[in-house]
Amino acid sequence: MMRRDARSAEASLGTLFHETEEAAALASEVAWYAARLPRSGAPILDAMAGSGALLAGLLEAGFPVHGAEASAARLALCRARLDARGQATQLFRQPASALNLPFRYAAAFVAGGAFQLLVDRTAALDALLRIRAHLVDPGLLLLELFVPSGADHPPGAAIVEIRTVIPIDGCRIGLRSETSFDADSKRIDVVRRYERRERRAITAREDQTISLTWYSEDDAAELLGAAGYLDIRVEAAPRTGEGGGHRFAVAARAGGARLRV
Repeated sequence: MMRRDARSAEASLGTLFHETEEAAALASEVAWYAARLPRSGAPILDAMAGSGALLAGLLEAGFPVHGAEASAARLALCRARLDARGQATQLFRQPASALNLPFRYAAAFVAGGAFQLLVDRTAALDALLRIRAHLVDPGLLLLELFVPSGADHPPGAAIVEIRTVIPIDGCRIGLRSETSFDADSKRIDVVRRYERRERRAITAREDQTISLTWYSEDDAAELLGAAGYLDIRVEAAPRTGEGGGHRFAVAARAGGARLRV
């Protein structure tokens, strides 16, 4: 009989799998953000922090970064990562689309395309408005986005991938994923099955479905403008070309009257 991992939490196997794949932020990624974020001493918000790889890297670089994350499992890994490195900061379990924090920030960012998990346009707009409400003028927002390689010519059938990682505890976690594209609605649906193996036995299994959207540069600028941001500009992303497709970043400034939280 299969048992669930003793550290079970939301998406536990999936979280452990991707935590193992992304054990630390790339030095080039940390440097990209460090070159753009203000060094005023005022706090900065990682609005969709995940398991905290980039957050930890920026803390090490001397930035006072707080983190917000909707997933309890990812937030727990973020705390564990910081504890292991002797780092401490403010962490909040909150979704970006309902952000309500007791701090205001000189800048905020959403890295790695995480913003695209907000498939519904209303949720994406709410997130931008909520982030903007937490920025002190002339607060900076950085969004890292990608257009998948199948956007222009989506494959006729789902793309199947199989990958394996070995976490610190020595077991193996395998992932089988099927990725489908809907170019008309700019939507990606990914069906994933994670299996944990100890020796030859499968000891845990987890199924997960995630959806993402994507934006062109013009789409992203239009959405930010609708949320009241100013001085919107497109830049090269810190991970240009990684994994195929097209990656870019958008920088914008908070401006004018904003939503109260």
